[in-house]
Formats: sequence, C-alpha cells, structure tokens
Amino acid sequence: MEYAQEDYTRHYIITALFKLMNDYDYNEISVTDISKKAGVGRATFYRYFKRKEDIINCYFERYKKEFINKQHYYPRCKEDYINVVCEIMTMFKTHKEPMKLLKKARLECLYLDYLNTNFIELFDNDYPNLNNFTPYLYAGMLFNISMRWLDNNCEEDEKKLAEIIVNAIYK
Repeated sequence: MEYAQEDYTRHYIITALFKLMNDYDYNEISVTDISKKAGVGRATFYRYFKRKEDIINCYFERYKKEFINKQHYYPRCKEDYINVVCEIMTMFKTHKEPMKLLKKARLECLYLDYLNTNFIELFDNDYPNLNNFTPYLYAGMLFNISMRWLDNNCEEDEKKLAEIIVNAIYK
C-alpha cells in the first residue's frame, strides 16, 4: 500500500509541473509552485525529487515501464523491429503535449540524455560486443526523428517513420 501512495505522490507532482509549464516559463516555476499545485508540502517534494529535472526523468521512466510491460515478445526480424519502433512512436504521439512543453522550455536535451542512457544500458546488456558509438546512433536517430515529427504535430504515419528508422539500421 505504501508503494501505491508513493506512486500517487509522484504522479501528482509530475502532473503539477506540466500543468504549470502550460501557463508559465519553466525557469519561473519554483518547487513551492509545484508543491502547491500538487497538494503536497515542500518536504514531500524533496522526499521524491532533488530538482525539477528529476520530475521529467521520472515522467520518462514511468512511460518506459509502461512500454516494457506491453512488450510480449523479443524482436527477431525486421518486421518485429518495425512493430516495436511503431509502438514507440505511437506512445510518443500519445504524449506529444508534454513533449511540446519540454521543447518550448528548451529541455529536449533531457529527452536525448534519457535516450542515450537507456540505449547504452540496452546495448551493454544485450549487445556487449558492438561498437561503443552504436547506442548513440540509435538514440540520436530516434531523438532527431521524434523532435522533427513533433514540429509537424506528429502528423506523419507512425508506421512509415518506423520503417524509415529500421531501414536505416537493419542489415
């Protein structure tokens, strides 16, 4: 039960930050503002987060876990990879409004850092013999395509974008 309360508290704090970012410049938003909007005290905020950027990383982590929980197989062929990337793009599109707020605040670098960290971890675990630059290639491609797609309000078809990404890297 305690875990659920922690998750709710994080959810309220994340939601509060993005609601505030809708109306205010990110740099003008204080921990006090976020705490008030979330209905928690500053001490509670600091129990879960050290700084505002940690809220954004927690947001990314939440949706990574959601994505992983939806995966029912390990991709083995080109079509499988296209489907996985299509699911990633679909999830990104579902969350395009918070991503727009991050881009407006010039915080898209947090998304790139998150992608880099996660691709490095993935490649270290699953493909330890590949070139050390490979995770950055994948992260950079996904980042740049998703940011360009966001500029177009995610209008292009997810499957077509997934095919472009996979065709660029699949041998």
